[in-house]
Amino acid sequence: MPRYFAIIPAAGVGTRFGAPRPKQYLELNARPLIYHTLAALLADPYIERVWVVLSPEDTFWPQYDWSSLGAKLETVYCGGQTRAQSVRNGLQAAAMVAAEEDWILVHDAARPCLTPQLIGALRIALADDPVGGLLAVPVADTLKRADAAQRVAATEARDGLWQAQTPQMFRYGLLARALAAQDAVTDEAGAIEALGLSPRLVEGASSNLKVTYPADLALAALILREQQWRNS
Repeated sequence: MPRYFAIIPAAGVGTRFGAPRPKQYLELNARPLIYHTLAALLADPYIERVWVVLSPEDTFWPQYDWSSLGAKLETVYCGGQTRAQSVRNGLQAAAMVAAEEDWILVHDAARPCLTPQLIGALRIALADDPVGGLLAVPVADTLKRADAAQRVAATEARDGLWQAQTPQMFRYGLLARALAAQDAVTDEAGAIEALGLSPRLVEGASSNLKVTYPADLALAALILREQQWRNS
C-alpha cells in the first residue's frame, strides 16, 4: 500500500502582504500562521511525515516552540528561489523514506484553514487515480481582463474555470520527474500538466483560503475560530 507524506514550501517572504516578517510567522489566533497549517496535516492519521522547507537564511523558525506538533514534523533549510525549487528540494529530503508510488501532498504554508474533511476527500478521490490531482473551487465571480491602462479589455467566460488550491497530491516519482526541469510553474499541477497529463480537480472549499493580504489574515482568524467552535 502506498504511504502518504506532505511537504510545506515555506521559504517565501510574502512581499505582497507587506509585513516586516514573512507572513507564515504572523500571529494568527495566538500562534504563528504556519502553526495552523502544519497542525492540520500532522493531525491526519494517514500522513506519516511532514517536511517544512525553509529558507537557508530563515531566522524566525527557531524563535518558536514547535514541540507540541509532535514527532512527525521535520524541518529542512533547503528552500529555493521559487516554489518549484523548494518543493523539488523537499522531495530530495524525502527520498530516504518515500518510494516511487507513495503519495506526496504539497500544501501552501499560508493556507491555514485546511480541514480533515478536505484532506480525506482528496485522499479518497485520488486513491486509484493514475495522475493525481488537487483541491480547487469553481470560479464564481465574473472575470475581467485588463488592458495596460487598467481598463476592461474583455469579459472572460468562466465556464469550466476553477481556482486552484492546495493540497495538491501526486505520486512521489511522478512529481519528482515533473519538477526536474520546471522552475517557472506556480503550482505542482502545472508541472504535471507540462508532462502532458491532466490532474484531477477535487472540489475544495472557499474557507480553505490562502493568506495573501492583511484582510485575509483577519478572515482566516474568524474561520479558524468557527472550526474550533464546531469541533468543541
